[in-house]
Amino acid sequence: MERNILALLSDKSSSHLSKGQRRIAEYILQNYDKAAFMTAGKLGQAVGVSESTVVRFAGELGYDGYPEMRKAIQEMIRSRLTAVQRIEVASETMDEAHILETVLMADIEKLHITLTECDHSCFNAAVDAIASAHHIYIVGMRSSTSLAGFLGFYLNLLAENVHIIQDTAQSEVYEQIMRIKEGDVFIGISYPRYSARTAKAMSYAKRSGATVIGLTDGENSPFVGLADILLYAKSDMMSFLDSLVAPMSLINALIVAVGAKNKEHISDTFQRLETIWVDYDVYERSGG
Repeated sequence: MERNILALLSDKSSSHLSKGQRRIAEYILQNYDKAAFMTAGKLGQAVGVSESTVVRFAGELGYDGYPEMRKAIQEMIRSRLTAVQRIEVASETMDEAHILETVLMADIEKLHITLTECDHSCFNAAVDAIASAHHIYIVGMRSSTSLAGFLGFYLNLLAENVHIIQDTAQSEVYEQIMRIKEGDVFIGISYPRYSARTAKAMSYAKRSGATVIGLTDGENSPFVGLADILLYAKSDMMSFLDSLVAPMSLINALIVAVGAKNKEHISDTFQRLETIWVDYDVYERSGG
């Protein structure tokens, strides 16, 4: 369900809520950071209503059930919570005795969701655009800098004219993409908390005629409505940070697919690279 849940909760005039349901709405509006991770029973206890009242409330808002409503709140808050709020939420919801298991299982879940929800037509369109681009510009700021660097490192081995835009002063970002034009590809990468500068750079690239690809997490992203091609990978709030395991896996798939578009060229490129790596002692040589 694509809707702003806070707007739904605030719009009391159009919803026929009981007294208890109004209390639920007011609690979520004031404590959405906590409500996002409560079960229906715990939310009911906090508000002073029954669990069944909470479940009916979700239905009144148009959700299929309480889990769907809670998911909508979680998606909404990820770009709103400060780092301090994230730590507070994590301390209340995460079992500190089993952090390793909790984090790895959450990453596995996000990989599964990304795979099952992947739009193959968008993925193929992105691969075709990258493979045929005159110039490729990659922008990822804040926590997405590492993703942009990884993607740029490998695309630079597969293609000419790959530009990794450095996260410097805002004016310098535009100086680095000032020549972007039709026939070029702009790849923007951003996950909560979303980088405003990446979205603005994407808007500039789109106005300049480039094909714009957005790697992000879902419909709440500022890339929606800006990017020509959107690729979603689920990230998840892990205390003060977001897991980028699924986005990295999506980037791995992009790199492999682009390489598969021109196998002979890639084989020749890596033959030359192997010679360079040996001649200049780039890697430690195995014993023997």
